[in-house]
Amino acid sequence: MTDPLSGFRLDGEVAVVTGGASGLGRVVADAFAAVGARVVNFDLAASGDDAYAVDVADEAGVKAAFEKVMARHGRVDVLFNNAGIAIRKPTAELSLAEWNTVVAVNMTGVFLCAREAARHMLASGRGGRIVNTASIMGFSGGGLYPNISYQATKGAVVNMTRALAIEWARQGIRVNAIAPTWIRTPLTRGITESPELVRRIEQMTPMGRIGEPDDIVGAVLFLASRASALVTGHILAIDGGFLAQ
Repeated sequence: MTDPLSGFRLDGEVAVVTGGASGLGRVVADAFAAVGARVVNFDLAASGDDAYAVDVADEAGVKAAFEKVMARHGRVDVLFNNAGIAIRKPTAELSLAEWNTVVAVNMTGVFLCAREAARHMLASGRGGRIVNTASIMGFSGGGLYPNISYQATKGAVVNMTRALAIEWARQGIRVNAIAPTWIRTPLTRGITESPELVRRIEQMTPMGRIGEPDDIVGAVLFLASRASALVTGHILAIDGGFLAQ
């Protein structure tokens, strides 16, 4: 019998991680490397070997970064499409410029990176795997604080994931997403440093706690590897039961 854990290996494969300099991107990049992948980091703050300073909302920049990956490695097998931002304001106070900023990163950036990765995956004939970062707020109106641009864009990521999965399924590209709850990262620092907000999140979550970055690693690795060979168009909630209510 084949070792069942071998399906989680990424030996010899190239994995691109957006937003890979910190938070969820950093822990996933480390996990990909631990199971044999050559990891390439796209981030505004990227530094070091196989790291490229990329604004995911800049079409030319995204295209150029993927071309650099192809020139160096000759392949793209996995994309963890993770870069994202939030501007938490009441809707009546949110400017159009702020709305457009969140849309550009959280929605257009996901589209641009998925499109460029898929172009190379399709050309190779090997297919590939794309894992997008959605959110429980892609399924929920929230309730903790106003965050309309984040909720709207994460809802878009949910359905973009489904649409791309259907479009590319016969060509060997699987597209899935994770939908995390509140996770302790730099993006949520303003929330997790508030004892009152932490208490409310714990009350709203059946498992009674906020997530830690390590909580998402197994789910992403599953969706990015051969272990999920028949899974596409799926949004995997990592939420302590929040969406089951």
